[in-house]
Amino acid sequence: MCNLYRLHKGADAIRQIFEGLGHQLHFPEGIPNLQPTDIRITDPAPIVRMGQNGLELIIRRWSWPGTHGKPVFNLKSEGRKFTKRCLAIADGFYEFTTPDDPKAKRKNKWLFSPVEGEFIGIAAVTQTHPEVGEAFSLLTGEPSPEVATLHHRQIILPKPDHWLEWLDPSSSLPPSSNWSTVSAKRITEMGLET
Repeated sequence: MCNLYRLHKGADAIRQIFEGLGHQLHFPEGIPNLQPTDIRITDPAPIVRMGQNGLELIIRRWSWPGTHGKPVFNLKSEGRKFTKRCLAIADGFYEFTTPDDPKAKRKNKWLFSPVEGEFIGIAAVTQTHPEVGEAFSLLTGEPSPEVATLHHRQIILPKPDHWLEWLDPSSSLPPSSNWSTVSAKRITEMGLET
């Protein structure tokens, strides 16, 4: 399950990807100054949602407080309907596996990047919570073959030509055959491929 993802491109690059798909992106709260970063649970991050004037990019917190005090950052998608939909925009996400060396303190870290295009859109939903306001959580499903060797769940990655379909609350989740393809690279603590 995704507990860390990355966005190393700015708002203008996100705007351009939507223009390339034939859609204008609005910034109702102003154009954010996005810095290259790894996004952690509870961090503010850009999401795209359907607003009154069309697609809009806003900044919201990743996760809302759960009933037991732990943040709700991923939600299982199976058998559920979601109305307050959005896309978390990223250029990669991480998964972690048990270290090769049982004495190692850090897990193996894997970066998944899109094979086609510069970005992935992660299916997500929003909820308003009295402590944090509007926040979002990523949806998960059965893993694609690329992720299955490392994890039993995966965030849902509609292909760019299915992004608008996902944002329409009357549509269903895209089947895994309509998910973006990603490739994995193992990285060390220094961020280098091994």
